[in-house]
Amino acid sequence: MMQKQIFARVIFASALLALVGCATASAPKGDMAAGTAAEAKAAIAAADKARKKAAGVEGEWRDIGKMLKKAKKAVEKGDYAKAMKLAKKAKRQGELGYQQAVSQKELKMPSYLKY
Repeated sequence: MMQKQIFARVIFASALLALVGCATASAPKGDMAAGTAAEAKAAIAAADKARKKAAGVEGEWRDIGKMLKKAKKAVEKGDYAKAMKLAKKAKRQGELGYQQAVSQKELKMPSYLKY
């Protein structure tokens, strides 16, 4: 009899935790990232600005242009979530490319590598 009570309490506690977990779950990530055409175009513009800034110090990374082209095509097709994702990634790469180029601007070659 005692084992049944313990088992019943464990089941009840598990069910309660499951219900609380479901009640506090956030919205699916895909719904939040969907956005609109205007938001996607703004994200693409911001990414292009970051790309140009990186290119200004010769720090543009290889794939930024490709990502922006794909993002623009995704907007044309109405896939705003994909466009936003690509634009955010391109913007981040632009920012990182700029930081990398600026940080290595004063980099000197070690004497043992000079010919």
